[in-house]
Order: sequence, then C-alpha cells, then structure tokens
Amino acid sequence: MKNSLFPREPAKLGPEVWHLPDWLNFDQQRDLIIRCRQWFLPPAGAARPRMPNGSMMSVETVCLGWYWHPYRYSRRLADTTGERVKPFPDELGRLARRAIEATYGADKREFPPGQPDAAIVNRYAGGAKMGMHQDNEEPIQTPVISISLGASCLFRFGNTKSRNRPWTDVELGSGDLFVFGGPDRRAFHGVTRVNDDGHPLTESGERFNITIRTVVEPRH
Repeated sequence: MKNSLFPREPAKLGPEVWHLPDWLNFDQQRDLIIRCRQWFLPPAGAARPRMPNGSMMSVETVCLGWYWHPYRYSRRLADTTGERVKPFPDELGRLARRAIEATYGADKREFPPGQPDAAIVNRYAGGAKMGMHQDNEEPIQTPVISISLGASCLFRFGNTKSRNRPWTDVELGSGDLFVFGGPDRRAFHGVTRVNDDGHPLTESGERFNITIRTVVEPRH
C-alpha cells in the first residue's frame, strides 16, 4: 500500500478491503444518527474507556451485544457500572449483511463465517482521535464492517505487522462504508483527524462510527 489520499469513488485497498463512499443515503444516515443518540443514553450508555496505563480514550463509546473493554469482551460493563450491555439490534445485523453483499458479493449474503453479534459505536467530538490499533479481541476473523456518520475524518489503514508504514490514508465521509477482512483483518488502523465540515445532522465536528463484528463463533 502506498501513502495517498483516495478520491471519493469506490476503492479496493486489499484482497478483502473495500471503501464505498456514500453507501447510505441522507435519510438512512439520519435514522442511524437518531439511533446512535438513543444507544448512548442510560442504562449501559456512553462511557470513555480507560486504557491499562490509566489514560482515558478521547472518544465516547457504547457497546451493543457484547461490551468491549481493553482488551476483552464481557456481557456486562465489567469495568464501570456492572450493568448488562444493551442487546445487539436486528437492524445492524441486516445492515451488516447488506454490507457483505455490497463488497464480497451476492454469494456471501451471510456474514462469513457466521452472524454478527456485536457493535461498538464511537462518538468523536472536541478533537477526539483514535490511535493506531488492531482489532484482536474477536476469536474468529469475520470482517469488520465500519459505517461513518456526521463529520468526515482522515482514516489511516495500515499493515498487520506494526503501527508504522506502509499505510493508506482515506477520507471517510458521512454514509461511507469501510469493510476489512481476510489477510488484512488484523491490520492496524486509526483516525488521525476529524474535520469540522458542518454536517447538517450532527453538532460541529461530531462524528459517529459504527463497527460491526462477530465475537462468538456460531454453533453448527
């Protein structure tokens, strides 16, 4: 991968890595932003995860289906209130299957190799960023499905070996879909900048990001 800024057109960045700009229309974005705001309300609402070194992440997070805290999953907010995590919504399962069909193709309508059961919803505001990291806690390598809403951002998609180059910088706008799986499922990635570009559905500089994944391997 080379270090470049991709134009606003569909792009395939790896064998199983896709960026589909404007995948959701305005009404779909509006409805999902409304749902994000509902998910962030108590009980088991918004929190700022605390890293093992004691620092707080700058993003606000709510988990659905499974609760993520560095670096594991649980059914309850184990490191905060102990409340049971909100259920994983059927609507996000349907959205995930649409995303798989749009990227992998109609022959993989089911979320390979199983069904999604977890989502992490991040809210970026006030200059929040996300450092380069891997999504390593899921035991099976189903693709990560990422949906951007609100302010645009500069998303850095790297390699599986380290946080260093090579990486690709991609501008993600509201309604964009980003999917990564296969050999790049464990790639380092992060958000280096959120733009204050005045999206009509959100506050100044506010961005929501929904990532959908599978935590438990389905029984056969």
